[in-house]
Amino acid sequence: HRLRISDTTREEIADMLEYGWFVDRHLKEGDIVLFNRQPSLHKMSIMAHEVRVMPGKTFRLNPAVCPPYNADFDGDEMNLHVQQNEEARAEAAILMRVQENILSPRFGGPIIGGIHDHITGMFLLTREKAIDKNSALEILRKSGVRDLPQPDHIEDDTPYWTGKQIFSQILPEGLNLEYNAEICEECDECKKENCPNDAYVVISNGELLCGTIDEKSIGAFKGKIVNKMVREFGTAAGAAFIDNMTNLAIRGIMYHGFSFGIDDEDIPKEAVKQIQEINKDAMYGKESIASLIDKYEHKELESLPGRSSEETLELRIMQILGRVRDEAGDKAGLHLGIDNSAVAMAVSGARGSMLNLAQMAACVGQQSVRGARIQRGYSGRTLPHFKKGDRGAEAHGFVQASYKSGLSPVEYFFHAIGGREGLVDTAVRTSQSGYLQRRMVNALQDLEAQHDGTVRDTRGMIVQAKYGEDGVDPSRGFDRYHIQRIVKDVMEAPE
Repeated sequence: HRLRISDTTREEIADMLEYGWFVDRHLKEGDIVLFNRQPSLHKMSIMAHEVRVMPGKTFRLNPAVCPPYNADFDGDEMNLHVQQNEEARAEAAILMRVQENILSPRFGGPIIGGIHDHITGMFLLTREKAIDKNSALEILRKSGVRDLPQPDHIEDDTPYWTGKQIFSQILPEGLNLEYNAEICEECDECKKENCPNDAYVVISNGELLCGTIDEKSIGAFKGKIVNKMVREFGTAAGAAFIDNMTNLAIRGIMYHGFSFGIDDEDIPKEAVKQIQEINKDAMYGKESIASLIDKYEHKELESLPGRSSEETLELRIMQILGRVRDEAGDKAGLHLGIDNSAVAMAVSGARGSMLNLAQMAACVGQQSVRGARIQRGYSGRTLPHFKKGDRGAEAHGFVQASYKSGLSPVEYFFHAIGGREGLVDTAVRTSQSGYLQRRMVNALQDLEAQHDGTVRDTRGMIVQAKYGEDGVDPSRGFDRYHIQRIVKDVMEAPE
């Protein structure tokens, strides 16, 4: 039987102790434990974490570690396993620690990094041009940086620093990178350092010279800086950078202030009128849906190669309605600048897209089932609200309204039809991929990558002469060489 040790029974039980007894203890700071979230779809679904004892009855984990677990904070449950001997603890600490799994073996990039607020915070911070000393030190407070560089400029005897200088304080010396940020609009001719959107990132010897930090720099899955840190400076430096970066980003977003409300989708009346004109022109203009239907009914519509006239009509209508949504979104986008919270989230890669914003502010667009307009319903028509044989946009699932303005009952119903397909598709794909994975695990469970680089079964038969055909583990292999950067480094190296 088990004895519980308390302050009153401690001495008594100590006298009773004999060789062979097991003494259990509570978890304490720094213990190595395994943490897992179901479904375990890849090896990063179970990793080793260090315990930090806190009050309360919930598991808490760093938000930067959510992507590999696909975890969020809306009621997810996770499992914690405590190692019971020294060998298990050592194995977990060396092989399974979070910092050893920053780079994914699937694609070789970082799977742990900034998400949501981290990306928005860095995006806003690195666009700041004038931060006073108190604010700069406050932003850096949680990142372990105590010294500031020389101020960027002095105005009315007050020194000011830029957000880029503050971000540079958490970068190590020797870090050199050049790339296009997520906000890059892919112009025909890149203006590089003179980019009007500040989308060309240059980091030289650990200093951010130009460019905005966004998802492409620090995000999970895309973060080039995180990737470079782990590969060139080691996993410990990579983990330290992620810690410092997330702390800095949260202070940055607090300094700037960030909120998102229903009025962020407001567009001026003239924009609403322009969007209505776009819709009207698409329905009844010269090259409109009405003219296409008229040509089809008079057998004057020229069929596309390999398509019937009816298929051609449907494709042409889908093209027009797709263009309507895009043009309406562009019109709304002209009135929603980078100062708009939704735009900031979309262009930085933190959350959502400009398409989502266009649907909220301008036009939801065509609802489709299996890639085509909604056709089925009542005899000869989709709903009793329409005439039989009506081939118009509204009768087959085009939602002219925006989410902000509100959908009509018919639009709402068509929208629900399109949404239902998404739900069914998700459920079907989940079960199919789960069953496929189960069969593949059973089929491949006897195969093992050997020390000589071959893949063999239990009989020693060679299944693959070289693992993965190239013998490279993506999480440990090197990126492609950047020849221009190597030449530049050699040319600029001191004599």
